[in-house]
Order: sequence, then C-alpha cells, then structure tokens
Amino acid sequence: MRKLKSKLPQHPQPTRRLRQTLFEIVFFAALAIFGFSLALALLGNSTDSASTVLSPLVPVSRFGPAQPVQAEGLYEAASSRAQTVPTLSPIFTPSVRYWEDHLLVWASDHQVDPNLAATVMQIESCGNPAAQSGVGAMGLFQVMPFHFSADEQPFDPDTNALRGLDYLTQGLQVSGGHAGLALAGYNGGHSIIARGYEGWHSETQRYYRWGSGIYREASAGWDSSPTLAAWLSAGGQSLCDQAEQYLGIESGDSISTH
Repeated sequence: MRKLKSKLPQHPQPTRRLRQTLFEIVFFAALAIFGFSLALALLGNSTDSASTVLSPLVPVSRFGPAQPVQAEGLYEAASSRAQTVPTLSPIFTPSVRYWEDHLLVWASDHQVDPNLAATVMQIESCGNPAAQSGVGAMGLFQVMPFHFSADEQPFDPDTNALRGLDYLTQGLQVSGGHAGLALAGYNGGHSIIARGYEGWHSETQRYYRWGSGIYREASAGWDSSPTLAAWLSAGGQSLCDQAEQYLGIESGDSISTH
C-alpha cells in the first residue's frame, strides 16, 4: 500500500493553489489599472493642448498673440462660428446698422472685425455723423481735431472712419490684438493700456465694461445684447435718439444701408 501511494500524482495543497490564484488576480488587476491610468494621462495631455489652442481670449487678428491681460477679469470671447465673409451683428441699434455697408468696407480696409468698429461707433456717436462732444471730438467715431490734417473734413463719414479706425488699429497693435484693451486705449489714450484696469480713470473703466461686453455678445453671434440694453438704459438712448432723428429713421424701421 505504501508503494502504491508513492506512485500516485502529488497534487498541490489547497492553500498553495489559492495563493497562486490570488497572485494572478492581483497581478492582472494591477496591470489593468496601470493601462487605464496611462490612457487617461495621454488623453489629458491631448485635451490640455487642445484647450490651449481653442480657448480664445482675443479675436484672431494680424497683430499676433495677445500680451498677458493687465488685470483680472479682462476678457472677451471671440466668435466660435466659422465665417468666411465678415458680417455685422444684428444686435446694434438701427442708427448704427444704417452704416452697415460702410462699416464692412472700413473694417476690411483696416483688417479689423466690423463688429469691433461698430461697437466703437455705437458708444461714441450711435451712428450720428454730426455728433460733437464738449471736448471737441467729432463725427461717427468721435475723433479729436488733432488727428486730421488741415485739408480734411472731420465730419465726412469716410474721413472720420479713416482716422478713427487708424487710432483703433494702433490700440490693437499696442495691446497685442486684445480688443478690450484697444477699446480702453481708444477712450483713455494708448498709454493707459499698460497700466492695468485699476490704474484707469473711472470713465475708461466704464468704457471698457460697456465696449467689451457689447463686442463679446456681437462677435459671439447673439441675437440681442444685454450689455447694449443696459448701456441704452444708462443714458445711451438719448444719444441714439439724436442719431435716429438726424438720419430720419425710427427704432422700428427696417434699415436700408447706405
């Protein structure tokens, strides 16, 4: 009997077999976790790179990448809509949209977004070519007299747009293409761009908030602008009433551009 038993196959003890099974389970679980973590890391890097490219702080322009923003909260989003032909947003008041055809030409000549040019016109004159401020700014873009040469007509729309958008373009160059900072510079002078929001005069701070909000909503493809509505309620409506009276249009009129 002893000899017979010695020839029988020797099976592993149950405890040893259980330990081997547990080791295999742990090994393959660890391998699966490592693979999953590696995949997540690769996907995360890819997402970070994409968001760096696709999250726009400023509109794409010929002026190159924007400089670091001067103060927290200075932000305006460029449109995410693909556009092959520049268009003017419908959010602007009728007296500004009256100049739509001109705005498209003027903006193209200066290689700027027509909605940015329209934002300046909206705040400065609401489309009134005869507007004049108490400090002497004139016309559609409220350009100061010293920007014109002696033989130029400041209230001529084409001339006024030329000088006004020249100055806006210079602001875009100084700010590295940042539309909000260029708007601030249009109001307070280009030298204030480097000072940062807290160093601006309160009027320039308000101009920045109104202008960047209106431009953000226009370039993002909105059908209406809460910021523009707030600006009208805060006093802008009287400016637009004067413009509509001068142009012979009413808010409810359908606009034929000139």
